[in-house]
Amino acid sequence: MEGAVKLREALKDFVGGNVVVFISSLPFKCPAAPYETALLIDHFFKKKKMQNKVNIQLFTPETLPMGVAGPELGKAVVDMLEERGIGFNPQVEPTQIDPEKKEITFESGDTLRYDLLIGVPPHKCPDVVKESSLAGDGGWIPVDPHTLKTKYNNVYAVGDVTAIKLSVGLPLPKAGVFAHGQAEIVAENIALQIKGKERIKDYEGKGYCFIETGGGIAGYASGNFYAEPKPIVNLKKPGRSWHLGKIIFEKWWMRHWF
Repeated sequence: MEGAVKLREALKDFVGGNVVVFISSLPFKCPAAPYETALLIDHFFKKKKMQNKVNIQLFTPETLPMGVAGPELGKAVVDMLEERGIGFNPQVEPTQIDPEKKEITFESGDTLRYDLLIGVPPHKCPDVVKESSLAGDGGWIPVDPHTLKTKYNNVYAVGDVTAIKLSVGLPLPKAGVFAHGQAEIVAENIALQIKGKERIKDYEGKGYCFIETGGGIAGYASGNFYAEPKPIVNLKKPGRSWHLGKIIFEKWWMRHWF
């Protein structure tokens, strides 16, 4: 929240120049979020009639946006960026930031001057998890993809701390929709176990997300990430109905759970 408030103030006072959105490393929270950020910032400056004063560039270690969902969806997101004049720079990883010079250095040795820098920080498990015997390679917890069981009896892990490798060799994304679905399955199966009944449900790897593009318009992607031989994910054409759907979903979520 603190970072979001600071960004709001920085955007409000920005007079023009290079805006750099960068993803520091993989994996990161919510695969669509950095791309939504670039699109929403573009819309913000166009509303202020500043589009000719701002150059937005996005840098990512990924080959394509949301790569686990397949090249078709990734290319569709790139098209959204390019249609708005937002630069997409794939397979680039930052190594150093000099806030005094306002300069970012990349793994290749190339540098870029910025006027406003918006970064996605490295994502990792909490230290208590990394230092435990639960964590595997990379600091995440290996689990059975369907039951979410760890290597210890009666110990489960859900959400971002898990390491679930998909059929394409990439990990299941770190996103709230997966944590929610996993938690419901684990909770129900634990309740059944307490009652002395057999487990009857598996987690199926289904997920979805809205992709905000600005101006009250959003896209919607959904599918089965456990599908073989590769995940099956479809992207609906962005429109006002999907943006409205996201608002309704958020209101339902808050009322239902909080």
